[in-house]
Amino acid sequence: MKIVVALAITACMITAHAQIRMPTAVAPERNSSYWSDSQRGWHFYEDPEAELEQPPLPKAEPRKAGLRKPPEIAAFERLQKTLEETRNIAIIHPTETNVRRYMELEARVVNQASLFADVAQRVAWATPTLDPTLHGRPVNAKALQVFEQTQLESRSHSVAELAKDHVLFFFFRSDCPYCHAFAPTLTAFQARHGITIVAISVDGGGIPGFAAPRRDNGIARTLNVTQVPAVFLAQPFTGKIAPIGFGVLSESQLLERINTLSAQQPEAMPPRATTPISLHDSPH
Repeated sequence: MKIVVALAITACMITAHAQIRMPTAVAPERNSSYWSDSQRGWHFYEDPEAELEQPPLPKAEPRKAGLRKPPEIAAFERLQKTLEETRNIAIIHPTETNVRRYMELEARVVNQASLFADVAQRVAWATPTLDPTLHGRPVNAKALQVFEQTQLESRSHSVAELAKDHVLFFFFRSDCPYCHAFAPTLTAFQARHGITIVAISVDGGGIPGFAAPRRDNGIARTLNVTQVPAVFLAQPFTGKIAPIGFGVLSESQLLERINTLSAQQPEAMPPRATTPISLHDSPH
């Protein structure tokens, strides 16, 4: 009995000693590791909390040197913005005050533009290279007469050179009144500039000035001649043909179109037929 009591006393002492040596477990924090919270067991796992990302600080844009707007540009932009805003206000709320404010501002802008136009005109008068009246077709009647005469002589010389290896095909019908009206212009053109006119009758008949034309052998269909009178520029030894125009044309129009066409590069020429051309077909 004494032995049992002694063992019981010894067990109580050991238990008390253990309670003194082992402190009460404290609830672990969520971020504690396994080693500081071993009572959870080695199978326990928690995802670590995601760290809050700090938004990146805005980068300061480098100041660009030398890009400052001229004061005139800034003033123009302010005026343009003010004019637009004033107009919009007047449109949405068209009171007498708003409309008057817009009209006064618009008058200022018009006056400024008029001043610019006057200065630009004076600069053009003093600078020949900037004067539009000295380039291209003049507006003065006397100068225009000289210009047209010079153009006529230059174009006539070019056609005379072109006549060395080119001819004009004239497609017509004997019952076409426009063909009859156009024929004298072509005969005079041939006499004045030396280029040969090859008359081709679509219906086989003749007209004054071209009483013995060549019969259409299918070339009219090849060139898609659906309307007469029609004039084509042809180079017989190469077989190249390009349209000059349809309908009644004046001599000046013929000169202008022939010169324009001959001045173009080969790749820029209009569609052409390349069928060999014979100028020795016997007339009917």
